[in-house]
Amino acid sequence: MKRIVTWPALCAVAMLALAGGGPAEAGNTWRVPRNHGPSTKYVVNLTTNERSGTIIISTAQQTLDVVLDSERVTRYRIGVGRDGFTWAGTVTVGAKAEWPSWRPPAEMRQRDPNLPKMVPPGPHNPLGARALYLFKSGADTLYRIHGTNETDSIGGNVSSGCFRLTNTDILELYNKIPVGTKVIVR
Repeated sequence: MKRIVTWPALCAVAMLALAGGGPAEAGNTWRVPRNHGPSTKYVVNLTTNERSGTIIISTAQQTLDVVLDSERVTRYRIGVGRDGFTWAGTVTVGAKAEWPSWRPPAEMRQRDPNLPKMVPPGPHNPLGARALYLFKSGADTLYRIHGTNETDSIGGNVSSGCFRLTNTDILELYNKIPVGTKVIVR
């Protein structure tokens, strides 16, 4: 017999997480539903001098490439920053999180005072299943490469500067990318 989890049950689990118990602290038992985005990945011929494993993000093309070798990359379709929120530079993956909580930065909460201080892991969390935290000179930039529960945002200019992948793709990327990985944003 298949067990059906209702929205009230999910909300109750989220409330437990906020209170310090439940999946957020007990190994995060959240599962990615099958309808949360097929993989958008494919291999592309691209000549580069970057080392294998380096991430190259093109905000103009809305792609994230992981260098395989000097002539090929694995390419993912992504959602990028909307007008006025794009940025460029070289950063590193400074931390990683499974089923991260989302804490909107102060600037974001200033633009929208109705945003919560924190959103626990789960179906309403905009960071999705995994997050790679981007750092510059050892400091958190507050930008992330993360999953999303809104798969229709992939391929759009939709974020406040973060890079969104389907949950299917971020799960794969998360397992392949170690802390310290170089990330080039163009």
